[in-house]
This record gives sequence, structure tokens and C-alpha cells, in this order.
Amino acid sequence: MSGATENLSEPVVLYDGVCGLCNSMVKFVLRHDKRKVFKFAALQGRTAQAILRLHGESPGSLDTMYVVLNSGERLLSRSDAALFIGRELGGGWSTLAAVFGFLPESLRDWIYNRIARNRYRLFGQYQSCPLPDASVQERFLE
Repeated sequence: MSGATENLSEPVVLYDGVCGLCNSMVKFVLRHDKRKVFKFAALQGRTAQAILRLHGESPGSLDTMYVVLNSGERLLSRSDAALFIGRELGGGWSTLAAVFGFLPESLRDWIYNRIARNRYRLFGQYQSCPLPDASVQERFLE
């Protein structure tokens, strides 16, 4: 892989930058990621759009969270991405991810899709992607 993925440190969370729920999730991960393994990129940015194109995903579709692994070689989406994040956070979050991991992926993604479809109505929407706080800015790709 080249271009957008050549300098990726992994894992990278791709999220809807104008979604209130997605931004709350990013803040949650930043707070609980004691090892500081996660980087972040808004789906609206050039990096995320290039990664999605490489994987045959629509860069215009903002209803899915992704985790990019192996310098862009692997892309997890929806509930698989959420479970990966939980496992990496460790502690009780890892246990919770393991419990939900026993559910069939089709059921997990059905639940994920219901929430994603209603996220703006339930959790709000920003006019533009909020800028990260200076103390965590290095963890954002753009």
C-alpha cells in the first residue's frame, strides 16, 4: 500500500467527524487508551477517504466506524471495529467485548446499523469536525 497508508501507525480509528456519538466515542477511547495505541482520522478527511477507496468502500458513506490494521492492509468495520477497540482498551472493556463477541456478527451489525441510522437524531451533529484538544492532537492524522 502506498500514499495514505504508507506512514500509518496502527491501529487507526476512522469515524464520522461531525457525529456527536462518534466524537463522544473518540473522547472515550482517548480517556481509556492508557497505552495510547489508537490514532484517529475523520471519515471526511483525505486520509480516511483514500484508505476506504483502497478497500473498495464508499468514502461518502459516513454511517460506519472502521479500524485500520497492519499499515492499511486490514479494515474492520461496524461491530467488529467496536469489539476490537474494546479488546485493546483492556480491563472490563475487554471482558465486555468478549461477551458481545459471542453474538453472531449479523446480529451485532444489525444492532450497530440501527444505532448508526439514528445517531444524528439521538446524539446530535456538528456543522464541521471539531478540532482535537492540543494535548491529544498528535493522535489525529489530520
